[in-house]
Amino acid sequence: MSSDSGSPPAARPKVAPLQAVRGMNDVLPDESALWQRLEDAARAVFALYGYRNLRVPMVEPTALFVRGIGEHTDVVEKEMYTFDDRLSGESLTLRPEATAGIVRAAIEHSLCYERPQRVWLAGPMFRHERPQKGRYRQFHQFDVEALGFAGPDVDAEQIVMLARLWRELGVADGIRLAINSIGDAHERRAHRADLIAHFERHHDLLDEDARRRLHANPLRILDSKTPSMQAMIAEAPRLIDRLGPESRAHFDGLASALAGAGIAFEVDPRLVRGLDYYNRTVFEWVTDRLGAQGTVAGGGRYDGLFEALGGKPTPACGFAIGVERMILLLQGAGATAADAPLAYVVHSGDAAGTLARSLAESIRDAGHAAIVHAGGGSFKSQMKKADASGARYALIVGEDEAAARSVSVKPLREPGEQRAVPAREVVDAMTPASPMRATE
Repeated sequence: MSSDSGSPPAARPKVAPLQAVRGMNDVLPDESALWQRLEDAARAVFALYGYRNLRVPMVEPTALFVRGIGEHTDVVEKEMYTFDDRLSGESLTLRPEATAGIVRAAIEHSLCYERPQRVWLAGPMFRHERPQKGRYRQFHQFDVEALGFAGPDVDAEQIVMLARLWRELGVADGIRLAINSIGDAHERRAHRADLIAHFERHHDLLDEDARRRLHANPLRILDSKTPSMQAMIAEAPRLIDRLGPESRAHFDGLASALAGAGIAFEVDPRLVRGLDYYNRTVFEWVTDRLGAQGTVAGGGRYDGLFEALGGKPTPACGFAIGVERMILLLQGAGATAADAPLAYVVHSGDAAGTLARSLAESIRDAGHAAIVHAGGGSFKSQMKKADASGARYALIVGEDEAAARSVSVKPLREPGEQRAVPAREVVDAMTPASPMRATE
């Protein structure tokens, strides 16, 4: 049976392009420069205070978060990405926050056996909630923890460290600090009964969320933003007014240390945290420049978490920085970050290509970024790519330059004449002291 060899091949079915999961966003190269600026600044500031990097898995046993965060929190009840492992059947969860995993690692590896630890972690977290500006299903945090420290001096140290980071980033005037104490467990239990009684007297004012939380987690009602509930919440009993001597001394010590460091703060009796493991100190750095999502960093003390997760009683304090929100704040403040190369090398011909690659390596040896054009093309098309790269200079190497071991240096971002220099002097020709820089 013969086939019709002259018939055109069957058209391939068109494949629809895939898109990222809603609320899980790409960070493109033009955006990532600002991310890198934030990351570099954070790493440098943390190192100044003796905090070292720790890395834990993004997937943990679900029980870790149920026991650590609290089964009646919104995170555990509604927001976690949880699934059963196909091989073991074990329930696993994409981490919704990092503190529980860090404490699990500290217990598992006896990190605090010989001495307390200052650690930090950076990476993605996951919560299944409605995406909105500054609040995503995959989001990124810096998480910083001091493990094994009992006094308010470490609470203050972390707040002072954050104040330094805001100054380094140039956003200190746009962020304010709020602090509170939620006491110890026995103080919260006594206060809980008073809160429930107060809210039950105003049951008709409670929204659906508050009614659900009333007996499971009444402290979280204080954090409600429902306008019709604000006056009633303002009249609720204040936990800070019934602190015992130890909790009061801890809070007064924190306030004194912050005042001594010149850190301005306000005491917000309604400030609570959304996770059950906190006690005593809680704090937030808040901005009014991001609309409803105004908290850019928050944390506090969690002296009972080690024991709740099976470890020995160990005091601890920590905080998290929301990276996406910090990026929004930096963008709003007009912050920029340059990741453009110093030079883009255009070339034509085999000998010119060899010299171009050698020039680029000499520029990199001097600590500067350089791109060598790839893919061929005319000098005109290569120069367009050089300009689009953001490079300060184009280095032009043709057959004549290759033969003479020279290069034409053309400024792209400032006035100045194109001129030829010996290849061995190309780095000096582009440095700030170079006579090729613009002159009046």
